[in-house]
Amino acid sequence: MNNIRSTLATVWRIASPYFNSEDKWAGRGLLAAVIAIELAIVGINVLITQWNNRFYNALQERNWDSFVSEIIYFCVVVAFFILLAVYQLYLNQWLQIRWRQWMTTHYLGDWLHQANHYRMQLQGDAADNPDQRMTDDVKLFVDRTLTLGLGLLSSVVTLASFLTLLWGLSNEAPLHLFGTEYSIPGYLVWCALIYSVLGTVLTHLIGWPLVGIDFKQQQYEADFRFNLVRVRENSEQIALLQGEPAERERLRVRFGRVVENWIALMNRTKKITAFTASYNQASVIFPYVLVAPAYFAQKIQLGGMMQTASAFSNVQGAFSYFVSIYRQLAEWQAVVNRLDGFEAGIAAASNLAKRDDRIHVTATPGDGAVSLENLVLRLPDGTPLLNADRFGFRKGERTLMTGPSGAGKSTLFRAIAGIWPFGDGAVEIPANASLMMLPQRPYLPIGSLHDAVVYPGEARQFDAGRVREVLTAVGLPQLASRLEEQAHWNRMLSLGEQQRLGIARALLHAPQFLFLDEATASLDEPAEAALYRLIAERLPGTTVVSIGHRSTLDTFHQRNVTLVRDGDRFILRDAVKVAAS
Repeated sequence: MNNIRSTLATVWRIASPYFNSEDKWAGRGLLAAVIAIELAIVGINVLITQWNNRFYNALQERNWDSFVSEIIYFCVVVAFFILLAVYQLYLNQWLQIRWRQWMTTHYLGDWLHQANHYRMQLQGDAADNPDQRMTDDVKLFVDRTLTLGLGLLSSVVTLASFLTLLWGLSNEAPLHLFGTEYSIPGYLVWCALIYSVLGTVLTHLIGWPLVGIDFKQQQYEADFRFNLVRVRENSEQIALLQGEPAERERLRVRFGRVVENWIALMNRTKKITAFTASYNQASVIFPYVLVAPAYFAQKIQLGGMMQTASAFSNVQGAFSYFVSIYRQLAEWQAVVNRLDGFEAGIAAASNLAKRDDRIHVTATPGDGAVSLENLVLRLPDGTPLLNADRFGFRKGERTLMTGPSGAGKSTLFRAIAGIWPFGDGAVEIPANASLMMLPQRPYLPIGSLHDAVVYPGEARQFDAGRVREVLTAVGLPQLASRLEEQAHWNRMLSLGEQQRLGIARALLHAPQFLFLDEATASLDEPAEAALYRLIAERLPGTTVVSIGHRSTLDTFHQRNVTLVRDGDRFILRDAVKVAAS
C-alpha cells in the first residue's frame, strides 16, 4: 500500500502541473469531455445488457415483431456508440499531444536552465539519457496515464451501474447445486468478487518483477541508441583509427544487454500472459456455469440468462481491471520512475548551483575587470585544483594563460562562465558585461550555415552581407555563398575550419570579454597569427584571455599568466610583459 501511495503521489506531482498551467482550461475541458464520453459509453453498455434480455427472449418465444424492433433499437444504440468512440479517441489524442507538448517544453526549459544539463553530467548523470526521457517516457506517461485512468474510472462506474442489477438478478436466478436451490443474497456479486480478487492476487504475484525489467529495458534501449549516435558523430575518427572492430564489439555488448533483458521480459510476460489468458477465457464461461442450473430448472428464460451473463461479465471485468492491464501498469510504473528520476536529477543540478559552498558569480558596478576573489576550484570529489585570490583580467588587456595539462585552465574558464559549482570564493563580473567562451571544438548546431555562425544569436540579428564579409575575413571565402545551406557542419568541416567559424562568431557578437580555450590550436602558426591580428583590429576594446601552448602567441598578448603547482594545488603566477602587439 505504501508503494501504491508513493506511486500515485509521484504521478500527481508529475501530471498536475499541466492542468494548472497556462493551458489548463483547454486541458481540463478536453479531459472533462473524454470523461463524459466514457461515462456515456458505460451507460450504453447498461442499455445493451438490458437489450440482451429482450432480444434473446424474443428469439426464445419466436416473436418476429419484437425481434425486428430490437434489431432497430440495437442499430440506433450502436450508431451512438460508434460516434462516441470516434470522438473519444479524437479528443483523447488531442489532449495527449497538448499535454505532451507542455511537458516536453517544461522539461526542456528546466533541463537547459542555467547549465543544469551540464551539472547533471558533473554529478554522474544519474538520470541517464535525458533525450529518451523527454521523448519516449513523456509520450508513454501521457498515453498510459490517460488510458489507465479512464479505464479505472470506467471500472468504478461500471461497478456502480451493474452491481445493483447483478444483485437483483441473483434473486431471480438463485443458485442451484445438485438439484437443490440455495437462497444466497447477491451470490453472483460475491462470486464475481472472489473470482476477481484471486485473479488479481495471482497476477501480482506472477507479474510484479515486470516493473524492474521494463525500467531496465528502456534504459538499455536508450543506451544502445545513444552509442549508435556517438559512432555516427565520430565516424571520421573511428575510420582513421580503424576502430570499427572495437566499436562493433562495444555496440554488440550494449545490444547484448538489450537482448538479455528482453529475454527476461519475454519469460516473465509469457507467465503473466498464460495466466491472464486462462483467466479471461474462464471468465467467459464462468457466469453461464453459475446460472445454467437455474435456467434448466426453468427459473429464468434465455434472455434472463444472457442478461445475467452480460452483467456478471461487466462486474467481474470491473473487479478484474488490474488483471487485464497489469502488463501496461508495469510499463507505466517504470516510466513514472524514470520521469521521477529525471526530475530529481534536474532538481539536484539546480540545487548544486544554489548551495552556499559554491563559487559565487556576482555582478559589480562599472565596466572594469573580471576579478577572482578567494577563488578555490575543486574537482567534483572535493580534491583541490586551483587557487586564485585578488586576481583580475583588466579591461582591454590581452592575456595569455599557460600551464601543464590538468592544472585547471579550462576549469577556471568554466567557473568564470558560472557553470562550475565545485569550490568556493567569488568571480566578479561587471554588470551587463558580455562574455563569450570559445572552446577548442566550437559547437555548430545542425541547420543553415547562417544559423551556425551567429549561434547563440538568431539569423535575423545579423545581416547576410555582414556574415559573408566576416567569413571571408577569417579565411573561409568558399563558405560565403553557402549561408542558407542546411548541414551537419561539425561533420562537414575540418576542425581548423570550425575554429575559423568560432572566431567569425566572436567578431559578429563583439563581446566585451573573449575567452579562447585553445580556440586556434588546430591552425598553422601563420593562420593563427592572422586571426589574432584580426581580433586585435576588429575588437580593439575587447578583453581577450587565451589558453595556449605555442610560444608564438606571446606576440599577440600583453600579459602572461602561468599556472604553477603549490603543494596539492595550482596557483596563478603573473608576469607582466614589456612588449605588446
